[in-house]
Amino acid sequence: MYLLVLIIGLCIGSFLNVCIYRIPREESIAYPSSHCTSCGYELKFYDLIPVLSYIFLSGRCRKCKEKVSIIYPLIEILNGLIYLILFIKFGLTFYFIFYSILSSLLIVISIIDIKTKEVYSSTTILGLVIAILYILSGAYFGKISIINSLLGGLIGYGIIYLIILLTHGMGEGDADIAGVCGLFLGLKGSLVSLFLAIIIGGIVASIILIFKIKDGKYEMAFGPCIALGCIISCLYGELLINLYLNMF
Repeated sequence: MYLLVLIIGLCIGSFLNVCIYRIPREESIAYPSSHCTSCGYELKFYDLIPVLSYIFLSGRCRKCKEKVSIIYPLIEILNGLIYLILFIKFGLTFYFIFYSILSSLLIVISIIDIKTKEVYSSTTILGLVIAILYILSGAYFGKISIINSLLGGLIGYGIIYLIILLTHGMGEGDADIAGVCGLFLGLKGSLVSLFLAIIIGGIVASIILIFKIKDGKYEMAFGPCIALGCIISCLYGELLINLYLNMF
């Protein structure tokens, strides 16, 4: 079962690459079929085997031999590993299904944010729709509290939006991401997620400054920090809260 979950995650990761490439270009993610962005060669099914096709083709297009970015298999692997970790944590449950969908969406949002410094409303609106389904179905089966989820969304959106107003250091899209994540995490989970996001953002910013990776005008994407904080909170939020409370 673990191998099956990993394979599904890898396959969905391949589709995420399509979304990451096409959404900023405002292209359909369904049509046309996958093709080489250099020569237009329509990829066959054997060109689309996650990770393996990249290895067998030495990271190049089968027809024009143009180099294919290593980011493509890395995203497939990342999505597959996240699915596997979530499955180990939750098993084949309600939480596994929705957290997997959320994680894939956050990967798309994060990579696009890194590349373009933009958070597209089409992705956050989809996240909101998925969150509503999560809340309603979770409440129906008695797994989550609607009030707690709404408070989580409000806190997530509100805190980031307040930071935006005070510092002008982030875009409004970051508040949208935090709000969507908060709907999944609830009040406590949302606070943990934001705390982790701020720490992760601080670490990344420090590394950039210390090693002078970018010049002083570099605009860091904060969306991936929120996304990573959210995924960690999904997996270990309760553990982190308990560890914190046990310190007192």
